Amino acid sequence: MYNNKVVICGVDTSKLPLLKEAQKISLIKEAQSGNLSAREELISGNLRLVLSVIQRFTSRGENLDDLFQVGCIGLIKAIDNFDTTLLVKFSTYAVPMIIGEIRRYLRDNNSVRVSRSIKDTAYRAMQIKERLMAERQEEPTINEIASELEIEESEVVIALESIVSPMSLYDPIYSDGVDTIFVLDQVGDNNDDRNWLNEISLREAIKNLNAREKHILSLRFMQGKTQMEVSKEIGISQAQVSRLEKGAIDKIKA
Repeated sequence: MYNNKVVICGVDTSKLPLLKEAQKISLIKEAQSGNLSAREELISGNLRLVLSVIQRFTSRGENLDDLFQVGCIGLIKAIDNFDTTLLVKFSTYAVPMIIGEIRRYLRDNNSVRVSRSIKDTAYRAMQIKERLMAERQEEPTINEIASELEIEESEVVIALESIVSPMSLYDPIYSDGVDTIFVLDQVGDNNDDRNWLNEISLREAIKNLNAREKHILSLRFMQGKTQMEVSKEIGISQAQVSRLEKGAIDKIKA
C-alpha cells in the first residue's frame, strides 16, 4: 500500500468510484430487475467495501487476492438479496454477507478435520441464518435455527462451533483510527514463580514513569488484568489504555 494506492486482483482501488447511498439503492433496483450494466457499476462502486472487510483477515496468512475474490462473491449475493424497501444502508447488510462468505471459504480450507454430517448441519444452519437475516435484517437465535432444522439447539451449537476457524492472537478486534487492539491485548498475564525476575526488572524500570502509566502497567503485568478490565477500573477507554501502555513500554525500552 503506497499513497493510498492498493492494487489487488489487478485492480487499482485508488481509482475506484465512490457511490452515494441514493445511487446504490437506484442501481440495486435496476440490477435486481436484470440490468447487467447497473450490476457491474454497483459491484465496481463497492469494491472498496470488500477491501476494507478483508483487512480483518490479513493476519491469517491467506492470499489476499483469493480473499478479495471470495469477498466479491459475498458482495454479489448482498446485491441480489438486499431489500430496498427497508430503511437500512446497503453497507450494513453487505458487510456481514461478505464476512460470512470469507469465513465459509476459510472453513472449507481449514486443516482441522470435521465429519461430513456435522459440516452439512453447519452449512444448512448457515443458510437458514442468512435467509432469516435477509428477511428480518437481524440475526436469528439458535432456537429459531434449531426449529427450522428440527434438531436440538446443542446440535446447532456444536455444528457451528466445529467449523469456526481458529482465532489468531494477532487478529484485530478494534481500532479507533490511531491504535489497533488485538486479541493478544485482551489476554491477561497470570504470573507464576518463573516470572519473578521479570517482575523485579519491571518494577525498577517503571520508577521514571508517571503515576497513570505506573498504575496501568501494574494492573496489566503485576495483577494480570486485561486492557478491558483496566479501562473499567481507571475510567478511560480501552483504546486509551492500549495507547498509554504502549507508550510506557516504549519509554522503558528507551
